[in-house]
Amino acid sequence: MAQWDEQFSKLKQIIEIMKDHNLAEVQIKQGDEELCVKKAQPQQQITAVPMFGTGLPGTAAPAPGQAQEPAPQEDKPAEIKSPLVGTFYAQPSPDSEPFVELGSRVEPDTVVCIIEAMKVMNEIKAEVSGVIVDVVAANGSAVEYGQVLFKVRPD
Repeated sequence: MAQWDEQFSKLKQIIEIMKDHNLAEVQIKQGDEELCVKKAQPQQQITAVPMFGTGLPGTAAPAPGQAQEPAPQEDKPAEIKSPLVGTFYAQPSPDSEPFVELGSRVEPDTVVCIIEAMKVMNEIKAEVSGVIVDVVAANGSAVEYGQVLFKVRPD
């Protein structure tokens, strides 16, 4: 039981270090044993709401027979943004194919890239269904929190 208490205490220390340094993932390898602790990432919710009128008092509805313009949000692609600061990698290793390319179909759990932060490789998932219409970030480039990495035409 003492060994369990010691291991639990070490795990609590690792979690505190992750909180103090705002880390998303920590991997520790010692001999044949390996420990990987990942922080749960909040799901990005993308919602498109068509707007056909302003709804403001004093604004008139279009006259009958007058065509309404489609809402600009309908054509706007969804954006996959960087959840952290780091280095953007489009492929798992230099000699492998990219995770996704222009025209690739993605689902919410599709890994689209890796962002390296403090020597930790963080897999970034699409979190949206659709087709990649723009690859914004360059392989090996530094990215900031909230920076657009990909644009996706949602289903």
